[in-house]
Amino acid sequence: MIDGLVGGRLYGEAQIRTGQNGKRYVTCKVRATTGDGDTLFVNVIAFDDEVQTGLLALSDADNVALSGALTPKVWTDKNGLVKPALDMVAHGLLTAYNVRRKRAVVGGQSTEEDGAHPDDAL
Repeated sequence: MIDGLVGGRLYGEAQIRTGQNGKRYVTCKVRATTGDGDTLFVNVIAFDDEVQTGLLALSDADNVALSGALTPKVWTDKNGLVKPALDMVAHGLLTAYNVRRKRAVVGGQSTEEDGAHPDDAL
């Protein structure tokens, strides 16, 4: 298992799914840019309730950073080219909302000042 941090943009919308055991999980794709400018798709699955809630609150192309267990994969595009990809079981999530909220708390401001409600949890 590789534990990693991936930052990128949500590709499409996160989807709620239900496993055979009746437990809910969320899947999504994140498009990340590598150091040499190539695009890498990360297939994300989240079982953690807070991560699920955060992913479902995001829209297509929103910035997101996720931490979790990574598994390297490859896929073949329509032209027959083999491309790298990653599968991730996400355990943690960070968005611009979380950063704004944390800055407000550290700075001693009420989170209501930046439009967030103190009881909101992502």
